[in-house]
Amino acid sequence: MGEPIRVDVRERGAGGQTSTRRLWMQLQVFGGCTDPKPLVRALEARRVEAVLYQDLNDPRAVGVLAMHEDPAFFVEDLRELYVAEPFAALGLRRELTMLGRTYSSGFEADLEDWLLRRPRRTVLNPAWPWAIWYPLRRTGAFARLSPQEQGAIIREHSVLGHAYGDADLAHDIRLACHGLDARDNDFVIGLVGRELHPLSHLVQAMRKTVQTAEYLESLGPFFVGKAVWQRAE
Repeated sequence: MGEPIRVDVRERGAGGQTSTRRLWMQLQVFGGCTDPKPLVRALEARRVEAVLYQDLNDPRAVGVLAMHEDPAFFVEDLRELYVAEPFAALGLRRELTMLGRTYSSGFEADLEDWLLRRPRRTVLNPAWPWAIWYPLRRTGAFARLSPQEQGAIIREHSVLGHAYGDADLAHDIRLACHGLDARDNDFVIGLVGRELHPLSHLVQAMRKTVQTAEYLESLGPFFVGKAVWQRAE
């Protein structure tokens, strides 16, 4: 018999760092909203750590990006909020629902910051109100590549993303959603920034990378919105 399989679900960073903490983020999109102010009051009353977006492509739709370290929050506290007024009167756009968790690649210099604080700083920054959120799924062929081949493909993607971030044009949030998505996606990506055009420009630039051009099975649907309210914990 072979060696027993040892399962370790901790996140790992540079220098032997480990953590069992993660930030869960969920985007829910609601249609039929003519005035977001009652939604803001409801979110504030519940003290939800969230962003409220107005949908660029639907003048009667809004998106709520909520975040918490405990996934039970989404089926307990947040559920109670959504089934009560004023949210109960709105229609849920289920095709735009996205849920994911922060994760590490093993090289993060400050693991807890990467998993918990950086995502919050990014989405809750009032200077970066514009956002594009979308899920993606890689092909099975990517999973069969060697770790070295996968690393090279991911680095090309990361270098491009860092260039936009260093220029303060676009800042990303990357969430894993394996087994959490009705369409079997692998990741949820958020791009936020001061203006919308650089976010779209980054999506366009990513089309030329090996990962997007050769190893993505699906991309989207896309939610595009501008924050009208943000609240940190």
